[in-house]
Amino acid sequence: MLKTHSVRQLGARDTTAVLRALDRDPVVSCMVAARVQAHGVDPNRLQGELLTQGRVEDSLCFSGVNLVPLSGSPQAVRAFSDRVRRRPRSCSSLVGPADLVMAMWSELEGTWGAARDVRPEQPLLALTGALRHAPDPLVRPVQMHELDVYLPAAVAMFTEEVGVDPRGSDGGRSYRHRVADLIAGGRAWARFEHGEVVFKAEIGSVSALAGQIQGVWVHPEWRGRGLGAAGTAAVAAGVQAGGRVPSLYVNDFNAPARAAYRRVGFTQVGTFATVLLH
Repeated sequence: MLKTHSVRQLGARDTTAVLRALDRDPVVSCMVAARVQAHGVDPNRLQGELLTQGRVEDSLCFSGVNLVPLSGSPQAVRAFSDRVRRRPRSCSSLVGPADLVMAMWSELEGTWGAARDVRPEQPLLALTGALRHAPDPLVRPVQMHELDVYLPAAVAMFTEEVGVDPRGSDGGRSYRHRVADLIAGGRAWARFEHGEVVFKAEIGSVSALAGQIQGVWVHPEWRGRGLGAAGTAAVAAGVQAGGRVPSLYVNDFNAPARAAYRRVGFTQVGTFATVLLH
């Protein structure tokens, strides 16, 4: 008779097993590992819950502001989906390994309704060797007093990439606070010209072993000059200086960005998918 296991919420006693599981593929797990290493496994501090079905080594899913399935059999994916479906939806997206995300979305779509956007194939890239492109020497960490200059570029990038204004219904206070936190942590990088941002990127998640770059953007008037590759190289060099592997994921249809990342030295190590919810 086939033995089955119910979904279990992980707690402090599972910390060692969770960290060991996350370390198996630090590029894939960077978003979740960064949270766990900073806040532990306790759901209240983590602002989300870590779930497993059976053993942590075999299945793991984070459910919080994002829903991130990291490993598991088809049976585990169905069990995770059943678990989150029973509660009011709190996540704004599903993101992670493409096979798991798309399988989970097929289970949830009937309950949650149509997504705002589904991106089923996003190459996951990592820079595991030396940079192949010279970093832009003018790209540097943004300083806190530059927040008001940096913020419009962050809004423009988010709106262009995701299709909605990130400032939401609170006049932009929450988004401003999020960007300020990135700046305070040295994770927002930019090149300024004549008091305007012409290149920007952020290190969205930083774990002990990897740093995930996000929000790469070049001002429309500066595109086609190589700023994307040189700027990304500068940010990647910053990640490497901290002893971490730089990584990012990119839409498969964004040919210019993929070409720029290849010039920097990034290679594909997996495939992510993202489901953006309303």
